[in-house]
Amino acid sequence: MLQNIIKVLSKYGYLFADGLWITIELSLITVLCSSVLGSLLAIARRSRLLPVRFLCTAYVEVVRGTPLLLQLYFFYFMLPNLVPALKLSEFTCVVIALVFNSVAYVAEIVRAGIGAVDRGQMEAARSLGLSSKQAMIHVVLPQAVKNILPALCNEFVAIIKETSLASTFFIGDIMTTYKTINGFTFLIIEPLLIAGIIYFCVTFVLSKAIAALERKMKASD
Repeated sequence: MLQNIIKVLSKYGYLFADGLWITIELSLITVLCSSVLGSLLAIARRSRLLPVRFLCTAYVEVVRGTPLLLQLYFFYFMLPNLVPALKLSEFTCVVIALVFNSVAYVAEIVRAGIGAVDRGQMEAARSLGLSSKQAMIHVVLPQAVKNILPALCNEFVAIIKETSLASTFFIGDIMTTYKTINGFTFLIIEPLLIAGIIYFCVTFVLSKAIAALERKMKASD
């Protein structure tokens, strides 16, 4: 088995490198877009308008209550038919589906982070003459970042693993590379082990970096 792994790496290592790059690119785009949209959604869920709160809550519950693979299929097949003029690529459809899913989880992370800030902070800011919006932006959110950032980084790690489902549509990620090499060599275990090791190395390094960030943030308190 070890000989086969070495042979696969020597002959197809560049394909795994390309797959890793696409996986990271897919994950970065997803986490950046979902961070912005998820934060806006979390703030919208705190709106005084009941219809707004209801729609935001319904979105979060629907997304969290349905499988990611189902959402990927939905957007992959629906978007090109819904807006054919845009000529969306397979990669774009997958990104939209991942963002659609991740926004709901990021919104919950942000909402929990804001909720963890003492209500007295908002009241104190309002007593100093700040509006609710100003108090949220200048007082509450800066304090909530310490609660949000580690969880947001963990969401990034989760997204890296979830991108493996995108291989269903052969967009060039790590698991797509595995399927390609499996088709070339008819080997199953060896390329699968290589893919698993790559995923583990990336997520392990990120997890350790997140742990170091959490320790640094606790030390600064």
